[in-house]
Amino acid sequence: MEVKLDMAKLRLTKTCPILCMFLFLNFFITCHGADHDDQLELLLSFKSSISDPFHFLSNWNSTTTFCKWSGITCNNSSLVNVIELSSKNISGNISSSIFHLPYVETINLSSNQLSGEIPRDLFSSSSSSLRYLNLSNNNFTGPIPSGSIPRLESLDLSNNMLSGEIPEAIGSFSGLKFLDLGGNVLVGRIPISLWNITSLQFLTLSSNQLVGTIPNQLGQLKNLKWIYLGYNNLSGEIPKEIGELVSLNHLDLVYNNLTGEIPSSLGNLINLRYLFLYQNKLTGSIPESIFGMKMMVSLDLSDNYLSGEIPELIIQLQNLEILHLFSNNFSGKIPHALSALPHLQVLQLWSNKFSGQIPSNLGKQNNLTVLDLSTNFLTGKLPDTLCDSGRLFKLILFSNSFEGEVPKGLSTCKSLRRVRLQNNHLSGELSSDFTKLPLVYFLDISGNDLSGEIGDQKWDMPSLEMLNLAGNRFVGDLPVSFGSDKLENLDLSENEFSGTIPRSFGSISELMQLKLGKNKLSGEIPEELSSCKKLVCLDLSHNQIIGQIPPILSEMPVLSQLDLSENLLSGEIPQNLGSVESLVQVNISHNHLHGSLPFTAAFLAINASAVAGNYLCGGDDTRGLPPCKRWKNHTVWWFIVGCLFVALVVVAVVAFVISFVRRRKNLMHKRVENENGCWEIQFFNSKFAKSLTDDEIIASATKEENLISRANNNKGMISTYQGRSMVNDMLFIVKKISDVNTIMSTTSFWSDVLELGKLRHPNIVQLAGTCRSEKSALMFYEYIDGKNLSQVLPSLSWERRRRIAVGIAKALRFLHCDCSPQFVVGDMSPEKVIMDGKDEPRLRLCLPGLECTDPKSFSSSAYVAPEIKETRETTEKGDIYGYGLVLIELLTGKSPADAEFGVHESMVEWARYCYSDCHLDTWVDPIIRGHAASINQNQIVEMMNLALHCTAGDPTARPCASDVTKTLESGFRICSWVSSLKFSSS
Repeated sequence: MEVKLDMAKLRLTKTCPILCMFLFLNFFITCHGADHDDQLELLLSFKSSISDPFHFLSNWNSTTTFCKWSGITCNNSSLVNVIELSSKNISGNISSSIFHLPYVETINLSSNQLSGEIPRDLFSSSSSSLRYLNLSNNNFTGPIPSGSIPRLESLDLSNNMLSGEIPEAIGSFSGLKFLDLGGNVLVGRIPISLWNITSLQFLTLSSNQLVGTIPNQLGQLKNLKWIYLGYNNLSGEIPKEIGELVSLNHLDLVYNNLTGEIPSSLGNLINLRYLFLYQNKLTGSIPESIFGMKMMVSLDLSDNYLSGEIPELIIQLQNLEILHLFSNNFSGKIPHALSALPHLQVLQLWSNKFSGQIPSNLGKQNNLTVLDLSTNFLTGKLPDTLCDSGRLFKLILFSNSFEGEVPKGLSTCKSLRRVRLQNNHLSGELSSDFTKLPLVYFLDISGNDLSGEIGDQKWDMPSLEMLNLAGNRFVGDLPVSFGSDKLENLDLSENEFSGTIPRSFGSISELMQLKLGKNKLSGEIPEELSSCKKLVCLDLSHNQIIGQIPPILSEMPVLSQLDLSENLLSGEIPQNLGSVESLVQVNISHNHLHGSLPFTAAFLAINASAVAGNYLCGGDDTRGLPPCKRWKNHTVWWFIVGCLFVALVVVAVVAFVISFVRRRKNLMHKRVENENGCWEIQFFNSKFAKSLTDDEIIASATKEENLISRANNNKGMISTYQGRSMVNDMLFIVKKISDVNTIMSTTSFWSDVLELGKLRHPNIVQLAGTCRSEKSALMFYEYIDGKNLSQVLPSLSWERRRRIAVGIAKALRFLHCDCSPQFVVGDMSPEKVIMDGKDEPRLRLCLPGLECTDPKSFSSSAYVAPEIKETRETTEKGDIYGYGLVLIELLTGKSPADAEFGVHESMVEWARYCYSDCHLDTWVDPIIRGHAASINQNQIVEMMNLALHCTAGDPTARPCASDVTKTLESGFRICSWVSSLKFSSS
């Protein structure tokens, strides 16, 4: 019996492992099959909830294993662990299905067009295996969901339109290392629970509407390396507990309402490299402990109310590269210790109360590229060492009390590009080397005591675009040439120049402003000046110029301001002077002119003071001129005959005009009937009226082969067609609007369209006419043979990009400033810009009341200003915001949809960071880096400066279109409004 039991035990011992292995394999295969089916169902459910216009998910089907699907990565067990779908242009309201995948670790849906609310159960039912979640740069709305994923390490919800308060439950994400909620419209206070996340290393809550103080519990997060709370409405003092975060590398609290003094405890942050506190209301002096932060690379405390002196202790910041202390109340002397900082590149101390001299060796041991000490109380001579690095390209020292000569070290500084030394007490003569600086494009040394003859020197400044020598004591002849074919602004006024105006000035083809007033110039006005077709302002006043006003000046196409006052001019005024509409301001007072005033627009409303001091007649009460004398009695007979002859001519002309107008009116506005009903056709352009028949217009919008696109917004269907004229083979574009009777029947819609048809500008696509019936309406446009800006941008050189920027700015200036009523673009994106055959940008305007107010465009387009997305009301400041984004795109080659902005919540913030803290080579588009030689680099910097000003969060801080255009047309000269910017005073 015992033997039998032992044998049974032996059999059981041998068969049990086999049985267990069989059961385990069966269980694994069953579970694995179930997992596979579940994952497949969840993935397909996600696909069905979204729109995929570029068919990136085309292989997401059951015929292919999902581990080979686009954007899917599986682990060794064929289980989905990574979903990477960033920048795929997918849209829609996402389902929560993919967040339930049991083994997924990474989900990246950033930089798409996803909208709606984030699934409310996202953080309560998502897979516990999830480690990295990125939903940034979409159009998500609504609140941040409650719940938590304890093992989640990275959460990025930035650059959406999430609203409400940051939930207290955020503190239960105990495993987070990276948290970015920036670039939304979150409100309320920073939750205290946030400080439970002790593993947190990167914290970004910037660009929201957060209020209240910065909690002192922030000091509990000992692992923090990056804090970005800028661009909110935070108030109160900076907590001293921040000084306990010894691992901190980057502290950014900019654009808030922080008050009080900078806590001295910040000096404990021995690893801090970037300290940005600009645009707050901080007071007091800089704590001495700050100067012990030896790792500091960039220190920006600008635009506050800080005061006191900068101590010599700053010598301890041996790694410092950028120092911005401008727009404060600092006083005392500029510390000599700055001269001993070997890595110092950018030093901007403008708009303070510094006094004394510039440190004598500044620049000798530094690596200076930018130096701006303007608008202080500095005295003494300019050091000869400022350009010893050989890299100084921007020197801004205006509005101080510097004296002495321009030092030799600056006269031979070949790297200089932008120089502003105006409004000082500099004296002596300009050396011959100073007039041969090869890269200088902007030179302003006006308002000094410089003297000598400069006409005999050889000027060889091939990059020069702006030259201002006004308000000095230069004598002798004017220079014949400045060695540049790019010169746009030339101001030599208020000197003691003599001789004649060089005829060679007429060959400066880019010249827009020429000021020679208040000198001792003689001779006649050279007719060659009329060759300057871009000349806007011509000032020759207060000289000794003789002769007549050249009639050819009347033909200058864009001349706006003409000042010939206080000279010795004689003869009659050319009767067609002012016939060009651009001429709006004329001053010919105090000359020896006689005869009557021209019957042109510029003289009809001219001020009496602008024509006084001559022998002119034919005025009225407003101009204070006597009536012109009538013919004597013995010529009465000839006078009567002449009047009869003139009357006959007038009658004939009037009859012709009436006939012409009637024919033209019949041509431009008519009613027709065909098989499609009764149509009312209105032409806005005679060329189209002569080239297109009503049948061609109507038929073009009925043939499907002519269809280009079709869009359905909340107001109705808009279909776009291409047509062709049988008369001269001319192409045209037709937009057909269906099912919008309610809108089209309103008075405002058709009156707005009528105003749109009146627009004439070389940078705007023209609405050629309308054709409407009871059921639908057709809007036909001129055809532009070209691609939109987004399509051609990657291949464009720097010069072409610059011309495009100017062209778009001119269009905006026309729409915002010259049109009554004012027009706004609404969505100022690169897709709205068409490049024509002449390489000119042409702006496409939306239809008022239809495309312009589509809510979808407000919620989905990154080019719509933040305040417009809230109010849904387009404004000119909103257009400027979109234009600023276009400028950034022209400079960097990136678009708002790119996913390469790192911790920065938007392209604007990334650009702002790059502009302040990065070398130009790190952010400028590589395509133009080769085209943009060193002579253009500062132009690129100035354009970025302008772009950041255009994209200011506060709409009132953005420039108007007129200022933008002036800045670009003047070689990116910074206008007076830029003094409010944090970046530079110039």
